[in-house]
Amino acid sequence: MSYSFKLWFPLSVAGLLAGAGACTQTLSEGTTTQLTEQRRQAEPDTSGYERRAPQDLNGIGKYYLGRQIAHVMGHEGAAWLNRSDRAQEEGTAILLRELKLKPTDVVADIGAGTGFFTFQMSPLVPQGRVLAVDIQTEMLTALRENKTRLGATNVVPVRGTTENPNLPAGQVDLVLIVDAYHEFDHPREMARAIRTALSPTGRLALVEYRAEDPDVPIKRIHKMSVAQVRREMAAVGLRLTDSVETLPQQHLLFFQK
Repeated sequence: MSYSFKLWFPLSVAGLLAGAGACTQTLSEGTTTQLTEQRRQAEPDTSGYERRAPQDLNGIGKYYLGRQIAHVMGHEGAAWLNRSDRAQEEGTAILLRELKLKPTDVVADIGAGTGFFTFQMSPLVPQGRVLAVDIQTEMLTALRENKTRLGATNVVPVRGTTENPNLPAGQVDLVLIVDAYHEFDHPREMARAIRTALSPTGRLALVEYRAEDPDVPIKRIHKMSVAQVRREMAAVGLRLTDSVETLPQQHLLFFQK
């Protein structure tokens, strides 16, 4: 299609369109719009997204930089997030220690759910805040109930979207995403928004099940490799600064601007 576009319209006309000169005004508005659309379609897609048949039925048929995006776990799975053996199974005490939070930090827990990590981080930042982000109303309702029950006054529930966590620009010291990034419908847009939210020394802590380890009892589509995570973060200008591999089943990867 791109070749036919170039053959059908002489280069001089294409140049006039690109330059938006006076001669462009002689074309009808409908023709100009049509040519603009044809040009847009002829340009290569640099977003990294593509649609094709799902290789795994647990995926949505949308791929980002070669990785199929997984279906989101709904609020119906909230009980699994709060299972009694989760702390031991995932080594959450190790994870929290490795975050190295300061008392005044502003932390964002993206995909907070009912607040499993939110309410463990809250007492670690007594002079700071925990912005608990989720896109599901049911999760946020449960999170608010838990906030009241626990008296966690420094927890701020935030309603995000699939493209933006709605965080304050340049003010977040740490963004934590645990086992949720691989389910983002718009990972590129979300990562860009997270980068914007980070303070100059802010960090993104990304936790995902290790795709490199076949013994981790999680479906492949719900795992990520270090190489894939680095590729996706580099696409939005985030660099890997530290990798912690002491968790039983997951990577803990830190990124900064």
